[in-house]
Amino acid sequence: MEIPGWKGRWIRGLATLSVAVYLIPATLAFGGLAVLLSWLPPRGNAMCFLARFWARGVLASAGGRVRVVEEPGLERERGYVVMANHASYFDVLAMLAVLPGQYRFVAKRSLFIIPIFGWSLWAGGFIPVDRQDRSRAREIWATAGQRLAGGASVLFYPEGTRTADGRIHAFQRGAFLVALHNGAPILPVGISGARDVMPRHRFSIQPGQIQVHFGTPVETADYKIRDKGQLIQQVREEVARLSGAELA
Repeated sequence: MEIPGWKGRWIRGLATLSVAVYLIPATLAFGGLAVLLSWLPPRGNAMCFLARFWARGVLASAGGRVRVVEEPGLERERGYVVMANHASYFDVLAMLAVLPGQYRFVAKRSLFIIPIFGWSLWAGGFIPVDRQDRSRAREIWATAGQRLAGGASVLFYPEGTRTADGRIHAFQRGAFLVALHNGAPILPVGISGARDVMPRHRFSIQPGQIQVHFGTPVETADYKIRDKGQLIQQVREEVARLSGAELA
């Protein structure tokens, strides 16, 4: 909940300034190191290690805290198609900080052209997606399949963009097709609190706690492509339960 009045503005201003002071030098340092270490096999593993420290630093500079809740069945070294709700840039940071094992994110292509930061995403084997160019969907699915085959989890935000009202909107089918084609389990994740820290239409940052709630993995072996509608509904409802958010 946003702190009202001058006290809230002062706290948000201080947290925003703190993040700005940390973010630029930390991104240059960690991003540059990730690019240099990308030559070490297996590709991207060093990036994950560095990304965790970078994200934890951003969260700490913002006065943010992450609480992790795990339900039974999560095997921390197994590769999953991870699906989470998306309400804030800070839910991305929380996932970078606490998602177990090796992981790769699916992220919008515009991030990959940012000097140093974007280069480190390329070097780490993260997967760019252009939401306006659906013709490359199969290429993205194939790349995600390669990452899964290599033992990494792949994180999707199946809503496609940050929610403006806090509710969970319709899930796109792409992540589910990746899971079904590769026989990969789906790990539903509910994130709460990130929207209070920094909602979609606010630039300032408010310190607070973010909860990342890992659900029980959903095995896809018994599902066929024709069952994807049922699977989408099941996972969407589970993400809503885990996050405490309403379905749109």
